[in-house]
Amino acid sequence: MNKLGVHALVWVGGWSEAESEKAIAATAELGYDIIEIPVLNPEAMDAAVTARQLETYGVRPTTSLGLRDDNDISSEDPDIVARGEATLSDAVHFARDIGATYLGGVLYSKLGKYAGPATAAGRRNSIEVIARIADKAKAAGIGLGLEPVNRYESNVINTGKDALAFIDETGSDNVTVHLDSYHMNIEDGDHAAAIEACGDRLGYFHVGESHRGYLGTGTIDFRTIFRSLASIGYDRPITFESFSSAVVDPHLSSTLAVWRNLWDDGADLARAAKTFMESEINAAAKVRGS
Repeated sequence: MNKLGVHALVWVGGWSEAESEKAIAATAELGYDIIEIPVLNPEAMDAAVTARQLETYGVRPTTSLGLRDDNDISSEDPDIVARGEATLSDAVHFARDIGATYLGGVLYSKLGKYAGPATAAGRRNSIEVIARIADKAKAAGIGLGLEPVNRYESNVINTGKDALAFIDETGSDNVTVHLDSYHMNIEDGDHAAAIEACGDRLGYFHVGESHRGYLGTGTIDFRTIFRSLASIGYDRPITFESFSSAVVDPHLSSTLAVWRNLWDDGADLARAAKTFMESEINAAAKVRGS
C-alpha cells in the first residue's frame, strides 16, 4: 500500500514548538506514515526541534509551500524573483535538516489570483529558478514536485500537462508532477487521462474533496482516481489535504478562499480520510489483480 500522509494544516495553523508537536503526535496517533509540513516561513521554523519530534513519534516528513506576491518567481521584477529563489533555497535547507526527501507545491508562482496570463518573461524566470533549485535540492537528496493548481490560484501551471511541459523546459531530472484531486476536479475533464499522461513522472498525490471537506461527501470520482493510480503502478505518497479557518491562519484562509468551514474537528476528519483512502486503495488493487 502507498504511504499515507496528512497535511499539517488539518491539525494546526502555525509551526511553533507546541504546534509542531501537536501535529506530529496526532499524525502518529492515527497511524499515518507521513506528515506534510508547509514551509511558509522557513527562516522562522526550527528544523532541529521538528527533526527531534519526528524521530520521537516515528513519522516521516514531506514539505510543501506556495509563494506570495512579494516572492513570486514568475514575476518580471528581478528583486521579487530573487526573494523567491531565496525562499525556495531556505525551504530546501529546512527539508534537508528535518530528514525530508520531497519539497512540492506551488513553487513556480504565487498562490493566488492573477489579473492576466503569465508573461513570457515571467514564465522564463520561473523555469530558470526552478532549474537552479532542482540542482540544489538534488545535491541535498530532495526531489521537487510542481503542483498544478486551478486558474484562480496560478496562471503558470493549471494541469498535469502544463506541469510536464514546464518540467521539460527546466531540463531537470529532479522534478516531478504533484497532482491534487481538488484542482484536477476544476481543470481536468478526464482524471484517468491526466494521471496516465503523467505516468512514472507523477511524484506525489494530494487527495482533497471538491469542497475541501470530508472525503466522499463531494463530487469527485475517487474510484476512478484510485484505479488510475493503481493502473500506472503509482507507489509513492498519497496525502490528504483539507482546510478550515477553525485551524488555518486567517491570512492563509483568505488566500485559499475558505469562506465556509466544512469541519472543525481535525482528528475526526483525518481519521475518516485515512479509512476512506485505505478502502479505495484496497478496492483498486483488487480490480487491478482480477
